[in-house]
Amino acid sequence: MTESEPESEPEPSAPVYDLVGVGIGPFNLSLAALADGAPELRTLFLDAKPAFSWHPGLLMEGTTLQVPFLADLVTMVDPTSPWSYLNYLRHHDRMFPFFFSERFHIPRREYDAYCRWVAEGLPSCQFDSWVEELRWDGRREVFVVRHRAADGTVTRVLARQIVLGVGTDPVVPEPLRPLLADPAHAGRVLHSADYRTHRARLADRADVTVVGAGQSGAEVALDLLRHQDGDGAGGPYVRWLARTNAFAPMEYSKIGLEHFTPDYIRYFRALPEDRREQLVREQWQLYKGVSEETLGALHDELYERTIGGVEPRAALHPGVAIVGAEVAGAEYVLTCRHAQQDVFFEIRTSAIVSATGYAASRPGFLDGTLVDWDDKGRYQIDGDYRVALEPRVTGELYVQNAELHSHGVGAPDLTLGAWRAATILNAVAGRTVLRVPERTAWTTFGAPPTAAVAAAVARPRARTVTSAASSEERNR
Repeated sequence: MTESEPESEPEPSAPVYDLVGVGIGPFNLSLAALADGAPELRTLFLDAKPAFSWHPGLLMEGTTLQVPFLADLVTMVDPTSPWSYLNYLRHHDRMFPFFFSERFHIPRREYDAYCRWVAEGLPSCQFDSWVEELRWDGRREVFVVRHRAADGTVTRVLARQIVLGVGTDPVVPEPLRPLLADPAHAGRVLHSADYRTHRARLADRADVTVVGAGQSGAEVALDLLRHQDGDGAGGPYVRWLARTNAFAPMEYSKIGLEHFTPDYIRYFRALPEDRREQLVREQWQLYKGVSEETLGALHDELYERTIGGVEPRAALHPGVAIVGAEVAGAEYVLTCRHAQQDVFFEIRTSAIVSATGYAASRPGFLDGTLVDWDDKGRYQIDGDYRVALEPRVTGELYVQNAELHSHGVGAPDLTLGAWRAATILNAVAGRTVLRVPERTAWTTFGAPPTAAVAAAVARPRARTVTSAASSEERNR
């Protein structure tokens, strides 16, 4: 900080916030909306963006949420809240159109608009506030949060408790990282998070390769296919690569979805660490698969474009990993390996969209000595989403959507957003602000409580030969 920077230092008598949230995505926005119903709590939520936005690079027409509209910011724990999606529709005179549309899964663009309406209506949400520093003041026993506005104004606020909802960062395969970081390849090598920004230019490319088997990869591939002309001459050749052995649908059965319940979280947290990590890898279809509707639409597009014996200007390659990437003039050469055949081959393409997901973001202000990280550099998180801190810190820090390793596949899912926010809110308030259900699934994850006793009763006894003396001793 320089002498010319305007700054406000909190006075010793300044009011202390009960909770300061860093980041305003759907999860912290859910907490802000639920906390609005607890007026005794003084809360503030900060975000660096000028206004709320949710995955703007993927807000294409026709895309929908993969969860029902009831998984909005509040309804799953407080359907009477004024910040529900249904109340948003009422305020915008869209209740009748929504009713007649018979939608259960709503457009992503409208979910973004709904969240923006909530963020603009909550006085606790403050944008244009980049958090630069978070430190513990042991003398006053509060966190000091320093944030900066776009005009350079620096402000410090005090908080008894902090909740991090800083979201995730895009992940790309290692061979593509140098290309993505080089401005010379901007708009030609990109993560799907920026797809909409470069969508028109990509549609004019001769050949576009999409990497990643999840919903984003499928939606990008489908959108590019729809840019092809009806006669097959215009638009890009579309190639879809994925490391998974198949372009598989997301698990969406009613019983299968019970993995996104508090019951499963409690079961998962009690497992040994190595088993948890194995399960997350095995359960990729629960949270990385593609909706059946999108896969069906892709098939329909390919069917239409091959009527009359026309060769498709598209290729789908599952079971393929990118192991190398080079620049070749105006093109890129990708070295690929087919895992099952153990065969290497090359692909030439004019653009690459990496729809390869996200990883929990670790903000720079935590690089100091504040968090007690586990031996793999991850948060240690309890059942209330409270993070383990160094012993000198007596305040509490909570985290949202950074607990895949400790709480399971429901961490990034919107279904559990309101429940997790209510759990944190109750812990922050030290009382039950919102009641959360004890039982949420029909499935019993793990052995039933009486299983150990039943197994002991049913277990056959080993047959042994005993002497008369030992039998006599036993019978005494």
